[in-house]
Amino acid sequence: MQTKLTELIQATREGQQAETILRKCVHCGFCNATCPTYQLLGDELDGPRGRIYLIKQVLEGQPATHSTLQHLDRCLTCRNCETTCPSGVEYGKLVEIGRHIVEQQVQRPLSDTLQRYFLRNVLPRNWLFKPLLKTGQGLRSILPRQIAKKIPAYQPDSSRPHRAHAHKMIVLEGCVQPGISPNINAAAARILDRLDIQLITAAKAGCCGALRTHLNDPDGGLNDARRNIDAWWPLLEAGAQGLVMTASGCGTMVKEYGYLLAHDAAYAEKAKQISATTWDISEILFNHADSLARLVANKSARHIAYHPPCSLQHAQKITGKVEHVLTLAGINVSRCADSHLCCGSAGTYSILQPQLSTSLRDQKLKNLHATGAPQIVSANIGCISHLQTGTDTPVLHWVEILDQVLADQKPA
Repeated sequence: MQTKLTELIQATREGQQAETILRKCVHCGFCNATCPTYQLLGDELDGPRGRIYLIKQVLEGQPATHSTLQHLDRCLTCRNCETTCPSGVEYGKLVEIGRHIVEQQVQRPLSDTLQRYFLRNVLPRNWLFKPLLKTGQGLRSILPRQIAKKIPAYQPDSSRPHRAHAHKMIVLEGCVQPGISPNINAAAARILDRLDIQLITAAKAGCCGALRTHLNDPDGGLNDARRNIDAWWPLLEAGAQGLVMTASGCGTMVKEYGYLLAHDAAYAEKAKQISATTWDISEILFNHADSLARLVANKSARHIAYHPPCSLQHAQKITGKVEHVLTLAGINVSRCADSHLCCGSAGTYSILQPQLSTSLRDQKLKNLHATGAPQIVSANIGCISHLQTGTDTPVLHWVEILDQVLADQKPA
């Protein structure tokens, strides 16, 4: 794609990155075939190719409009288009650059501005989010069903192992996951303990930065990343072998710290090393598959439907590992039709774009239910919470199912 970016844009780091990405695009349109919003709306400007044109026009000096902002807002940033693209266009990076520049030109309505401010400043702060969540859970029984279903049911904390192991890894507790589903990290800790791996935490680590980044606060997202690096670095220096992520959305963000902080002399090298030593929990367990198999003396007869999050299969390009690990435990794993498509969660998208999000959720649940599985599992807290709002079928993290299988083991 030929570009004629303005001199002001060309002089910036973001402009140079955008130009490099834009020049890879060959207008083929393959991306539209796997774009959830294009499939729903049928509008060229609500597909990746159309959004690329909109971003290109703005970078070349054409003023952004409310229509430009709306089409970019409707993007889920699921990055399915990146999996499909034959030219390797890094659309996810481009759309974040485009959104930031467009929002500097277009004034949002006050209600939209306040909503985004609330999301940016409450969700990433666990000490704020958790009390608000508990209040909502306490009122859940007296709220109308449709409202109550949007509030995750209360889940108690569960025990974590206390054995020390020579092999230690850092787990990110995250921001909303400890409040919504504290059992996920506890289950991961119990599984890894059986493999002689100790999960440790850094008290001062918090939100990975994805929430603020995707809500057009890139500086806030980078500050979150720097805080986490400062919290994790002493543990890595003390011998921790790396980081394990139980939320694929967070894993995607942390794996991109090296790219995001490449311009920061004080953090560039540390960020690069952090990204290089960050693994999704499925990668860790896949690499210990033989040891894990020896722990499963009695195969499970469970049947589950697995929804792979976009952040796992498209952003991190991790496929097949979850299914392999669960199959080792004798679990019958079903993938539904269109399993490559987004469920509509996409971070705060389900709040900011409720109609599109609900349509995608309902279609996804229809396909998941068609598998006949009595349980649904995923690998990201956002997907799990979002899918649960539309069904009475239990939706869990897949490590919780594996943990249950291991806990049920009896001597052969």
